[in-house]
Amino acid sequence: MTPAPRRALLRAALDLAARGIPVLPLSGGKRPVGNCSACRDGACGDRPNMKAAGPCACAAPCHGWAAATTDPGVLTSPAWARAWREAGAVAYHPGGADLTVLDLDDAAAVAWARKTLPRTRTVTTTRGEHWIYQGAVTSHNAVRPGVDIKSLMAYARWLGPGDGTTTALPDAVRALAVKVEETTRAPREGGGVVSSTTGTPWNRQMATGCRHTEAYVRTGLERGLAMVRARHEQGAGSQAFGVAQFIAKQHAACPGPCGLDTLAGAVIAAAVSVGVPEPYATRAVTRGLGQAVSAV
Repeated sequence: MTPAPRRALLRAALDLAARGIPVLPLSGGKRPVGNCSACRDGACGDRPNMKAAGPCACAAPCHGWAAATTDPGVLTSPAWARAWREAGAVAYHPGGADLTVLDLDDAAAVAWARKTLPRTRTVTTTRGEHWIYQGAVTSHNAVRPGVDIKSLMAYARWLGPGDGTTTALPDAVRALAVKVEETTRAPREGGGVVSSTTGTPWNRQMATGCRHTEAYVRTGLERGLAMVRARHEQGAGSQAFGVAQFIAKQHAACPGPCGLDTLAGAVIAAAVSVGVPEPYATRAVTRGLGQAVSAV
């Protein structure tokens, strides 16, 4: 991309920020830029506004949506300059502006929305439409065929202002988010839902019922994390699902506990480090664990 288009992206970002919409650069692969070495794999403890709240105050645009900002000083800072030089698009954090983007990924999803939901500001996408509502809600993918909700803890690609007037988030969309929250909670070794991090590495003290050696577990985990991190452009979420499924199957015959929560948290952190929104990464990993458990 030539310097002029990159400057146009920064100008668009500054315009959005001036309107109170937090923004961030996306890479050429349309994902957030990768974390710096200090923030990789959650080593920094993550940002305070993430699900796994931590102390990170990195000046670079690390942690995807969580780094989105309306501060022009940050957007034009030297720490963000490299990201803008490599940027292929601009993204925004809908929840940070009290917005929800209903991502309709195909013609059938668009037809459903037109039949079911109140009209609002609409932006044409490559395969469908973004319907933008006023009001924030938890983000979820695949709430119904071809429909994703992007709001809190998520980002959406900026594709222009669209057409129409932004209207209030309807109860029907809120209900979809609630339904997903109630039905996608995945099994966890100690009960509850796996989250990205405690910052504590896996060790034998937390895995007193594991039949594998520490070297075996650590080697397998590092190989899995490397596979996730290698998916810089796309597929990191699916790869994280596969790695979590593999890890769970390896420990299916152990009497337990095996510290699977900690292993899963490392996989989630790896996926987030290459731009996967944390809620999506968490669901992918917990579903991978759950499917592996149900299959044995």
